[in-house]
Amino acid sequence: MILAALAGCTVVAPKTRLMVDDARPTSELIRITPRDRAGNVPAAGRFEVRSPEGTLERVTVAEFQDGARRTVPGRISGDGHSWRPAPGGLGLAARYTVDVVARDASGHRAVRHSVFTTYVPEHRFLGYFTPEPYTTVGTGMIVSFAFSRPITDRAAVERAIRVTSRPPVEIAAHWFGSSRLDFRPREYWKPGTDVTLDLRLRDVRGAQGVYGSQWKTVGFRVGRSQVSTVDAAAHTMTVVRDGRPPETVPVTAGGPGSDTYNGRMVITEKSPVTRMNGDTVGFGGEYDISDVPHAMRLTASGTFLHGNYWADPSVFGAQNVSHGCIGLPDSQGGDPSSPAGRFYDTSLIGDVVEVVRSPERVVAPDNGLGGWNLSWDQWRAGSALG
Repeated sequence: MILAALAGCTVVAPKTRLMVDDARPTSELIRITPRDRAGNVPAAGRFEVRSPEGTLERVTVAEFQDGARRTVPGRISGDGHSWRPAPGGLGLAARYTVDVVARDASGHRAVRHSVFTTYVPEHRFLGYFTPEPYTTVGTGMIVSFAFSRPITDRAAVERAIRVTSRPPVEIAAHWFGSSRLDFRPREYWKPGTDVTLDLRLRDVRGAQGVYGSQWKTVGFRVGRSQVSTVDAAAHTMTVVRDGRPPETVPVTAGGPGSDTYNGRMVITEKSPVTRMNGDTVGFGGEYDISDVPHAMRLTASGTFLHGNYWADPSVFGAQNVSHGCIGLPDSQGGDPSSPAGRFYDTSLIGDVVEVVRSPERVVAPDNGLGGWNLSWDQWRAGSALG
């Protein structure tokens, strides 16, 4: 599973002062317990959302357990400062996503997305997988498993997971370390393909004294084709969707010293608004913007394609001035008719965004769903089955 984190870049003109509407840290406005990306959380552990200095507008919690998704009920307190789930506690060996919207006293909105997993018995392991079951995704989706414990018997585990498609294509596995296993076809999926995941991990030995517990069949569907090419030197993005005439929009990419990665990346999450904080990726306190609109994650390390309302309009199509992200023209609050808003509304999780002509290196194949940057022979060489 690709876990979410704070966004890690934004746009700042190199010769002008960054204008930020609200730079107050979101972490002070929204506090989620357990913390983001926490693991082995006890089922009876503390679970709450708080906004001591603001008002909670919406809290949405989902539980993913044994291939099923369930909305976790709960209520916001009368004063709007806290949310707690209904009685019953958390489930064992489950993954939870928490999405929160809050406002401060000045009316500025902030959002948080957080993920945590609950305790898995010591002698068991789970595979948390992307994409979510029964969703419709883009043609570049890679099936990715993140295991709750390191796997030493990789061949046995890989043999117990079968990924098939209709119409049928060759699909191969690739290990990234001991805790991640990805599957992809030779080329992008064809639109309309149905993909099935058969997990036969129950009692399969993953490591000394550790055995699988999942036995399920789930699937997802591939939607229309959309591939977008960002030319960092020309400051443009060309979108090709289902064979229609290409659409070209002006962008601003990473500036000198913070250049955007080259290579093929895949949209792994979408947020109508997110916070971008330089502290999360080594830029210190250079920026902290709580309301970046139309944000689409491209890498686990913090590369996003997002709307930008604070840069001078003249930079789009003319200069690269971001800290590594790709910015499209937008308005504060997110304008659905802006270039960023239109692209956001027509994009799916699993769509491919390829960056060319940037001075930066090609993105690593395990940074997000970057596996399309490996040749087919390189990809197949990562299988434990030879």
